[in-house]
Amino acid sequence: MAKNNLHGSIIITYRCNARCNMCNCFKDPSRPEDEIDLETLKKLPDMAFTNITGGEPFIRKDIGDIVELLYKKTPRIVISTNGYFTDRIIELCERFPEIGIRISIEGLEETNNAIRGIPDGFNRGYCTLKKLVDMGHKDVGFGMTVQDMNCHDLVPLYEMANELGMEFATATLHNSFYFRKTDNKIDNKRMVAEEFEKLINRLLQSNSPKKWARGYFNHGLINYIYDQPRLLPCEMGTNGFFLDPFGNVLPCNGSTEKMTMGNLHEMTWDEIWNGEQAAKVREQVKHCSKNCWMIGSASPAMKQRIWVPGWWIIKHKFLKGGHYSLSENKFID
Repeated sequence: MAKNNLHGSIIITYRCNARCNMCNCFKDPSRPEDEIDLETLKKLPDMAFTNITGGEPFIRKDIGDIVELLYKKTPRIVISTNGYFTDRIIELCERFPEIGIRISIEGLEETNNAIRGIPDGFNRGYCTLKKLVDMGHKDVGFGMTVQDMNCHDLVPLYEMANELGMEFATATLHNSFYFRKTDNKIDNKRMVAEEFEKLINRLLQSNSPKKWARGYFNHGLINYIYDQPRLLPCEMGTNGFFLDPFGNVLPCNGSTEKMTMGNLHEMTWDEIWNGEQAAKVREQVKHCSKNCWMIGSASPAMKQRIWVPGWWIIKHKFLKGGHYSLSENKFID
């Protein structure tokens, strides 16, 4: 089914019930009548992995039909959500027990609610997580976007994920057309980096190779926070793509302005993916200076150049006894 190990991220809506301090998506919502429909989604190619995201995906009442359609094109689907619509999420997971759910939690209760702007948002998200665990749902986890305001909650949330037997994902602040932000920044880089350092050491001290690889990913987040070049080349638009709610095929969600390869309402997938505009966009990606480090672009790059994170893991897990230090990074004062 998979085509060239292609990763697809489908933004099914820009509507959102959250008011996050690092994302202004809610200020520029899409209209339901303009959002991509099932007939257009049928034009997507086979993919190795598909992420459904937003906005808040569970605002769309037809999300079940979207998932059913996409499972004809991909063996694995993960939905990114704030976890607020518990009943809708549980209903979907009962219908599709193999689906992945990743809930965004930005810290412990007080911090999360301040960052995400959803009254009782922490409890709603945590309640959804617990219900998924109690029903035996296998592919569930949560993650946070780390910033000055919540960095001290990073390790406690990781420990919470461990106790629940869940996946734990991380990100940090980015600016782009997708987030509708240009002023996201880490003020105290050293403080945030030190919290990432603690997390990396916990990941390395585990017995899970997957967590060791996540250690490398978090090392890349420190590198990004300090405005350094990416650890691995970005090949978005080649091994991965985004589809926005209006049918535009984009290489990524990290650029300042949209880099549009074509519109799926107007063209076939092959016309877009193999067209002259797509080739121009790939050149733009090749010369992009933003150095984003998000899981959507970093994960495929890590898999394609497995020897790079592999050597880092050997060095820190085995040669250094599961120890990572910020002092190894020459750019950190």
